[in-house]
Formats: sequence, structure tokens, C-alpha cells
Amino acid sequence: MAKDAELLRRTSLLDGLSADAVALLLASGRFVRFKAGETVMREGEESDTMYLFLEGDVDVTKNLTLKISGKGFGHAEKSMTRLRAGSAPVFGEMSMFGDEPRSATVSAASDCVLFEVTRRSFEAICERDPRLGLELTRRIAVMLASRVRKGNDDVLKLSTALSIALSR
Repeated sequence: MAKDAELLRRTSLLDGLSADAVALLLASGRFVRFKAGETVMREGEESDTMYLFLEGDVDVTKNLTLKISGKGFGHAEKSMTRLRAGSAPVFGEMSMFGDEPRSATVSAASDCVLFEVTRRSFEAICERDPRLGLELTRRIAVMLASRVRKGNDDVLKLSTALSIALSR
């Protein structure tokens, strides 16, 4: 458990926070482990948890509806990205701020160590230490904004490629 706590202290989401702030977060969540191949969260499910990503790799997938020639429509799961601990300090964070179902499926690509925080625990942190709550919320907002910018760039690139392909 001491190794897990050290992994939590080193995550970029907590970088520069006081020992008291990290201790409050430690007391507010729990370490969870997933074996390679296990599903961490499933697209469409209701949830109120986020995960600080401490060790391992995960695959993020989404269900797509596809036109199947002569047979109507079918569904397929499309791999969106592989995340590695350290490059993505948190996932599932949107569930802290709304009641929408999960937007993607996340599966362990290798054995993973995560730190799970529920919305109730996050709100308790915000009430107990408003400065810490604001700082964590700000850091999550910066990550979300970065992901939206990347998504916008990806949509623009795909739209441009589709436009070029259709114009031929």
C-alpha cells in the first residue's frame, strides 16, 4: 500500500500539492487494481467515479453504428486510443460534474493500479478544503479543455480528408 500511496503522490494531477492535501485525497478514495483484459468502465453505464491513473495501460473504445451494405446498420467497437499511466493522470472525470452516462469503454491493456474517487468524496473534499477543491477542479478543467482542443483538431482533419475524398 505504501508503494501505491507513493504512486498517487507522484501523479501530475497532484503535483505541487501539500502533504496535507494529498493525505486528504488518500483518505477520500481507494486503490483498485485491474488485470489485463478487465473492463474498468463501460460506455453508457451510469457512474459517479473518476480514476487517477497510477500504473499500467488502458484502451479507450467507443461503439460506432456502421452501414453494412445490403443489411442495414450494425454496431462495432472502435479503439480510440491507448493511454499510459503518466501520460493521462485521470479518466472518468466527467462523472464528477454531471449525470451523463459514460462516454467510452475503458479496458485494462495491462495490469493497472488506479485510485478511485467518487463524486460524493470529491464534493466532501471541496467542502472540507475549498482551496484544494478549486485547485483540483481547475486542474481537471485544464485537462478537459486540452482534450476538447485535440478533439476539435481531429474533427477538422477528418472533415478535411473526407471533403477531399468526396471531391474526387
